[in-house]
Amino acid sequence: MLTRALGLMSGTSMDGVDVALIETDGAESVAFGPSGSFAYSDADRAALRAALAEAVALTDRAARPGALAEAEALITLRHAEAVERFLAERGIAPASIDVIGFHGQTVLHRPEARLTVQIGDGAALARRLGVDVVHDLRAADVAAGGQGAPLVPVYHQALARAAGLAGHVVIANIGGVSNITSLAPGRDPLAGDTGPGNALLDDLMLERTGQAMDRDGAAAARGHVNAAALAALLAHPFFARPLPKSLDRNAFSRAPVAALSTEDAAATLTAFTAETLAAAVRALPSPADVVVVCGGGARNPTLLRALAARASARVDVAEAFGWSADAMEAQAFAYLAVRALKGLPITFPTTTGAPRPLTGGVLARK
Repeated sequence: MLTRALGLMSGTSMDGVDVALIETDGAESVAFGPSGSFAYSDADRAALRAALAEAVALTDRAARPGALAEAEALITLRHAEAVERFLAERGIAPASIDVIGFHGQTVLHRPEARLTVQIGDGAALARRLGVDVVHDLRAADVAAGGQGAPLVPVYHQALARAAGLAGHVVIANIGGVSNITSLAPGRDPLAGDTGPGNALLDDLMLERTGQAMDRDGAAAARGHVNAAALAALLAHPFFARPLPKSLDRNAFSRAPVAALSTEDAAATLTAFTAETLAAAVRALPSPADVVVVCGGGARNPTLLRALAARASARVDVAEAFGWSADAMEAQAFAYLAVRALKGLPITFPTTTGAPRPLTGGVLARK
């Protein structure tokens, strides 16, 4: 029996709320419905950045001091508004939705301290929308000693199986942080964060130009990669660790590019993302046949060219396989919510380093 599920995602790029509707059995059957994106305002992003800054000092994942409390209320409100608008514009009755998968906004991720914090009030969202909500999907994995990320690989596996893809397929999600899922014949999915995604570049552009991103990779395309700065960025110890692994949005510093022009800094940070992703692909136990890119990075042609030049595999965007680069993570959280309702595992030893396959999530009744 298929469950009609709505997934909500607000990633570390802090672009806005992605909403996606699917019907699934939580296993290999996935039928795509409509999807949409609802951008945050500049004021919203400023509030979230203030919460990120304050979250650095957290030691209790339930604490919400100062800016964090305000940001949690804001995140919950913006997600509620996004769902209401999404359903109204498409003539979909809330009562027809069986469950909502709500990721919330990650403000701190330190799995080595068994600490991960996603703000967003699942219970308040369920009450307002009149739909059951599954939220806090990372906590159980981290509490058991896993990395709590990435969570999407089990959905990637379902997509690849449904599409009948053969060979070694790597799905690369480039959001604020980048991660990969390796799907090789005869082997369990292998996954993990690979390094920076868009976050460093977005922060640079906001600081230097007031723009939220390097749209279409235009600034990077005009610049030149600074070899010394790139080498300094690549020296971070994170890259010597094997998969599975994960990191916080703010794990890397832009200090090595601070003295560069905006264009050269953008080019160097873009190369940093491409090289670390490609290095993770090259280090997999067997060569990849294709790398499928989703997330915001799929809309950056400069980044895609840089990745293709380094990856030792064909690079395509998700749409080439009938998938949505923009909606995939929101779809995944709908899928994970259904698996959570059924008590099925959402994380695995080879995807998060969990000690065993684990389910997760907290159910908030409407």
